[in-house]
Amino acid sequence: MVLIDWLIVLLYLVLTLGLGLYLSGKASEGLEAFFVSGRSLPWWLSGTSMAATTFSIDTPLYIAGVVASRGIAGNWEWWSFGIAHVVMIYIFARMWRRSGVVTDAQLTEIRYGGSMAAILRAVKAFLFAVPINCIGIGYAMLAMVKVIDALELWQSLGIEPGDNLKLWSVVGVSLFVLFYAGISGLWGVVATDFFQFFLGLFGAIAVAAIAVSHIGGIHELIPLVQARTDMDLLAFIPLNSDAASLSLSTFGAYMLIQWWAFRRSDGGGEFIQRLLASKDEAEAEKAAWFFNILHYVVRTWPWILVALVALVIYPNLEDPELGYPKLMLDFLPPAMLGVVVASLLAAFMSTVSTSINWGASYLTNDLYLRFFRPESTQSELVLVGRLSSIMVTVFGAIAAFYSQDVATVFRLVIAIGTGPGLVLILRWFWWRINAAAELASMVGGFVVGLTTSVVPVFTIEDFGLRLLVTAGISGICWVTAMVLTPPESDRTLDEFYRLVRPGGPGWRRARSRTGLKPAQSLPQDLLKVTAASLLLFGAMFAVGGFLLLNQGVGWTSLVIAVAGWMMLRYVSQLRIAPMARPGLEED
Repeated sequence: MVLIDWLIVLLYLVLTLGLGLYLSGKASEGLEAFFVSGRSLPWWLSGTSMAATTFSIDTPLYIAGVVASRGIAGNWEWWSFGIAHVVMIYIFARMWRRSGVVTDAQLTEIRYGGSMAAILRAVKAFLFAVPINCIGIGYAMLAMVKVIDALELWQSLGIEPGDNLKLWSVVGVSLFVLFYAGISGLWGVVATDFFQFFLGLFGAIAVAAIAVSHIGGIHELIPLVQARTDMDLLAFIPLNSDAASLSLSTFGAYMLIQWWAFRRSDGGGEFIQRLLASKDEAEAEKAAWFFNILHYVVRTWPWILVALVALVIYPNLEDPELGYPKLMLDFLPPAMLGVVVASLLAAFMSTVSTSINWGASYLTNDLYLRFFRPESTQSELVLVGRLSSIMVTVFGAIAAFYSQDVATVFRLVIAIGTGPGLVLILRWFWWRINAAAELASMVGGFVVGLTTSVVPVFTIEDFGLRLLVTAGISGICWVTAMVLTPPESDRTLDEFYRLVRPGGPGWRRARSRTGLKPAQSLPQDLLKVTAASLLLFGAMFAVGGFLLLNQGVGWTSLVIAVAGWMMLRYVSQLRIAPMARPGLEED
């Protein structure tokens, strides 16, 4: 990097810090202002922030490694979550907003009662805030170290760094993020997320366009990729088992297990935080849709194009994850390199700032306020939130020192979060799920996922089989716990039902006792989910098919997307059952 590149990066950092300082006053108003922006976010800001949260500096590196080892179909490792994210739009977004909680852990003491609910809330808050969240921060920092190394940033300043200097430079950036995230709360996080996302997207498109142009265009790239290996690297779905780059067992685990067994099956912690911060239920639903479009349809293909070019230009790269930053260094001109480096820095900062604020929300709301100082003032809670932000950042830096491979750590995060997903879904629709069942599913999944990932004797190399074993053992744990423990009291169940008003047959007795109709129609919502899934995946594969000159896939996917859109419009106009609006009935 030359002087102009460094000046661009410096300008970006100054603008980010200025925006965080400007919004610091909003965050000081109290707990809800600091962690859920006073529940006033518009859908476009909330949805963009959700997309920015999932776009870290590790993402393009991870995809470059996945495409190199498993082809395009390997992306089903994260594409499969699109099913859960569509479910989030039509089933969970409105219910989360109606719950009125600050964190998803707080919901446990609304849905369940007694000491077991309190234990569950504390364990959940700790697990999500510290080990799971900080491992995520750690692998984001690891990716930043790889980028610093590949782009030779220190060398451009005339400094020959050792490994510790590289890592400490990333910790330094994280402390910078901590500063603006800690003073401005969620308002500062989502506001910076907005322009960080579009800067990151611009950077990804710029790298893809310049890299493909260097090859000679898409027409030249496709045959070069096909000649790279006998595997069908360009297949979107691994239908041809002889040439598939992704095993059918792993693909089956992604599609049939991962999306519903993962701990984010009913929305996901950071996403839930944005839904809770939205102005109202309708805004929450629109925010979830906007996120899906940005995350899957818009952002997928620039990363994949760069990964394919890297395969061709660097066929013998020891670490395929470094293909992305190497293309930047080798082919981007001055000034453009600075913009793209700033875009990667933006991606890193948006994810880390979210993780810091999200983790601190658990420590403040679900541990400190709930168990240590229930009488805390609002100013005291804001202070604790800022101190908790420091703690989360420190633990994330420690995790970074022990991380080695982005893709491996990504799969570890999925593995230790697999297991409780089905319980998290069922608790909204079946009265019999109790606190013991959720606690057993969460702890069981964490222990089994961690054991089969890092303990040599028990490690399961096939990721699909690892997910199956984790989900299976976790299922045995929570079903056993549920059967051996009593259900929640009618009073607890009725209070939860009055607040959230879920649909489906699982709350028939609560509806009878309270005299309240559900606020949503579950059959209609499931039809919407089906139609929206066709629309989302059809649109994503239509873009990819036309972009990669596969006209058959492109046109077929486009027809599926249009059919899904027409079905969605039709279902949205149906009146399956009269739905009473929340708050209008008498108890």
